[in-house]
Amino acid sequence: MLTSAQQAEYQRDGFLVVPDFKGGAEIAALRARAERIVSQFDASASRAIFTTREQEKKTDDYFLASDNTIRCFFEEEAFGPDGLLKRDKALSINKIGHAMHDLDPVFRAFSSDPRLAAVARELGLAQAQVWQSMYIFKQPGIGGEVRWHQDATYFETTPISVTTFWFALEDATRDNGCLWAEPGGHRGPLRERFVRHGGQVRIDRLDTTPWPDDSTAVALEVKAGSLVCFHGLLPHYSAPNRSAVSRHAYTLHATDAGTAYSPHNWIQRDAAFPVRGFI
Repeated sequence: MLTSAQQAEYQRDGFLVVPDFKGGAEIAALRARAERIVSQFDASASRAIFTTREQEKKTDDYFLASDNTIRCFFEEEAFGPDGLLKRDKALSINKIGHAMHDLDPVFRAFSSDPRLAAVARELGLAQAQVWQSMYIFKQPGIGGEVRWHQDATYFETTPISVTTFWFALEDATRDNGCLWAEPGGHRGPLRERFVRHGGQVRIDRLDTTPWPDDSTAVALEVKAGSLVCFHGLLPHYSAPNRSAVSRHAYTLHATDAGTAYSPHNWIQRDAAFPVRGFI
C-alpha cells in the first residue's frame, strides 16, 4: 500500500499524509451518520463539554463512561452566560466518541478497511488493536483549540506503539484549524501520562521538554479524503476555528497487540467487549 519512500518519510518525520485515501461516497455516509447521531442526542440530558485544558479538573463521569459507548460533547464556547446554547445544537457539538468504530455499523464500515490494515502493518503495527474513535466537528467560529500533546499520553504501551489515523472529511486549512506537528518530534520523550483509577484521573508530568512553537511546527493542510498517520510520540496541536467553515475529521487510535497495554489507560476492554483490529 505504502511506497518505501512513504515509509521512510514516516520514520523521519513521525507523520505521513496519504491523499485521496477515502472517496466522496464514504465521506458522505459518515457525515450523514454523524449528523443523525447528533440529531438524536438529547441536549438536555448532558451539558458536557470537551476541552484539553485542565483535564484533571474537567474530566467527569459522563466522559469516562464514554470509553466503550457513543456520546456527544459540546464545544467549550457553546453555552452563553445564561447556560443556554448560543446556536443550534448541530453547530454546538465538539465531537462524538469513543466506540463508534465497534458499535455503529456505518462507522464500522468506514473503519474496517483492508487498505487501512495494510497501512497499519507497514507503519509497524503487526497486529493492530483499535481502542478509540472520534468524530470531530471543529465548528465554525467556536471550534475549540486542542493543545499540544502526544497520543501516547492516553494510550501508553511498552514499548510505545500507539498510532493515529486521522481522516479529513473536509478540507483542513490554517483558517479552519488544521493540525500542526513537529517534524521529527516523535524522537523526543513522552512528556505526560493520563492515568485512570476507577472514576478518578490524573496527569503525571514525566518530562519538562518544552512543546514546539511556530519556529519548528508545520501546518498539515490537507484536502478532504486525505489520511494523516502519526506516531504516538509526535507532538501535535490544532488552533481554534474562528472561520465561517467547519473542519470535520474522523480519527482512530490503534496499538500493537504485541506490546503491553497499560492497565491505567483510560479505555480498557475485556472478554465481554474485546478490542478488535481494522478488519
